[in-house]
Amino acid sequence: MARFNEETLNSWRKPPSDTEDSKLSNSLRLVKDAISKHDWLSTLNLDIFGQGSYANDTNVRLNSDIDVCVMNRDCFFYDIPKNAYAGDYGLGTPCGYLFREYKNQIEKALKDCFGRESVVRGNKCITVKGNTYRIETDVVAAWEYRNYGEQGGYVAGTKLISDASDAVLNYPKQHIFNAIQKNHLTHKRFKRLTRILKKIRYRMIADGFSVDDGITSFLLESLLWNVPDNVFIINNTWSDRLKEAIVFLYNKTTDPATCKEWGEVSELLYLFHNQRKWTIQSVNKFMQDLWTYLEF
Repeated sequence: MARFNEETLNSWRKPPSDTEDSKLSNSLRLVKDAISKHDWLSTLNLDIFGQGSYANDTNVRLNSDIDVCVMNRDCFFYDIPKNAYAGDYGLGTPCGYLFREYKNQIEKALKDCFGRESVVRGNKCITVKGNTYRIETDVVAAWEYRNYGEQGGYVAGTKLISDASDAVLNYPKQHIFNAIQKNHLTHKRFKRLTRILKKIRYRMIADGFSVDDGITSFLLESLLWNVPDNVFIINNTWSDRLKEAIVFLYNKTTDPATCKEWGEVSELLYLFHNQRKWTIQSVNKFMQDLWTYLEF
């Protein structure tokens, strides 16, 4: 008999509460308010939006932190095709200030608004601690990223430089859009199965099973993104959908050649390229361990 029955899995498909949208909206409002009170930041062309599990509607833990991106559109990072020149794309004078200075001012704005004791600067984000009326919020300072094509247009994302000088590229808006489309095509089962799988990961850890640190919530959502839509559609129970998804992911990650081109949900970054926290081998092992844990 499986470790979790259908009734339990069905209960895990839902968000942890009915107020998730309001939590994200509240965090966005608080960050926007802090930025608006800063003399310099308030003059910039900024796009402030939610990203991560709350924005994607796949969070499973009450009071988990919310990610808010503060993206600068006045300054941007870019890549152009090989053998091309910046002038070919109308790219002229670089930004008049460094990314580090931009992040410093966001940190100052948050401290001025919420108090120094409530704001903690991390390597990649600035955390506003939660209290009785706000949820913990990770504020990500970023510049727009433009990936120019041969014909002159570009695909837009975000890019930041961590305090450790690492560049981090992301496409959060494309992630949200694509996830909504797959959720529609799978009769809303993509996000629901994502929540179930994330919940099981937390239960595995709580029950003392060893789970590689690289097996993140983001990875689990991206793995299910690569599972064919029919796995979500033709199976009649959450148990069967979960089984078929695990079998598919295990089989495909047994041979790296069959999954090395998989993408993140945005479909603009490879899932297994560029020294990620996870590897194909660690995913394959997790699928084996997951099967054992679920007693399938």
